[in-house]
Amino acid sequence: METLISEESQKKARQYALIKRRLWAIELVLGAVFLLLLWLSGFSSVLRDLLPSPQPVTVALYFWIIGLGYGLLLAPLHYYEGFTLPHRFGLSHQTLKNWLGDTLKGGLIGLILVTAILIIIYQFMAHFPDVWWFWTAMFMVLVTVLLTHLTPLIIIPLFFHAKPIDDDLGQRLARLAERAQQRIKGVFIIDMSRRGTTANAALVGLGNTRRVLLGDTLLHKYSSDEIEVILAHELGHHAQGHITKAILARSLFTLLGFYLINLALKQAVATFDLQGIADIADLPVLALLWGLYTLVMQPIDNAFSRLWETSADQYAIKMTHNPQAFTSMLTKLTEQNLAEAQPSRWVEILFYNHPPYKKRVALAQSYLTPRA
Repeated sequence: METLISEESQKKARQYALIKRRLWAIELVLGAVFLLLLWLSGFSSVLRDLLPSPQPVTVALYFWIIGLGYGLLLAPLHYYEGFTLPHRFGLSHQTLKNWLGDTLKGGLIGLILVTAILIIIYQFMAHFPDVWWFWTAMFMVLVTVLLTHLTPLIIIPLFFHAKPIDDDLGQRLARLAERAQQRIKGVFIIDMSRRGTTANAALVGLGNTRRVLLGDTLLHKYSSDEIEVILAHELGHHAQGHITKAILARSLFTLLGFYLINLALKQAVATFDLQGIADIADLPVLALLWGLYTLVMQPIDNAFSRLWETSADQYAIKMTHNPQAFTSMLTKLTEQNLAEAQPSRWVEILFYNHPPYKKRVALAQSYLTPRA
């Protein structure tokens, strides 16, 4: 079966991906330089001394001040990447006012969440200096599970309007979930078209919050067979326990990461002018170490993710018995979302948490009955 993707769209996709990777590299370098200057200049310790106690207040104020400086430094980059670039490539038609609104909402959510996390981490450091890394890792696992559970109830409604669908398509998708023995709270349409032209779908939440979300941009261009195979892929993740496996794997990564950071922080305390590992002035060191660790672990995390995505693809094709719809769906998504069909191997290893288009299509074609 021959599947064609427009060379013109792939040319744009490669250009778009290259710009995105360059912006990622620039942000990485700017962030590292910012944190190094903050630490090595001694400003971090000076700022700590200017802030009032108790420690939770010091941690919150320190983070807000540093976060403001970092946000201002990267504001032009984020504006270009989040607003200018998608408009340039025809992926967004969101107004500047709405984009700023979304950015401020996202920033406020992140500010509240990270502030609370940092306060608790530094409390662990102060009260359990030898095993803070263990309790921090366990706490981060709890946060991950809670956010996964609450996202469809709290986070998504802040950015999208969702409405249930109970037409033929909705009933068909509900029956598919029943066949997969996955209980869901309903099928909902979210208004992605208010912001741009990209398409997506997801099965979000855990337990009694789990529901299907379909971007309305899917309904405009995709057949019922294609939408069904998208949902079958998402159901495959849950039916095969990928969500639990991902949480467990990343919990181990987190535990190892904080253990290694604990060793490095103790060395930094002995070498530099820090009052102990619970000194908020060491936050730039903590952030640098965590950033370096996640950068090193990213290819490993991506490799696991690609394995699970391949397994979910196989599940979807077997569940629907429709490799043709799977292939046509992937072709449309690749063109609509300006994704590279066949990135270089190193790009796939470093950046791709899904197999690239060519590999997924080859998988689908392997399920086609050979012609006599």
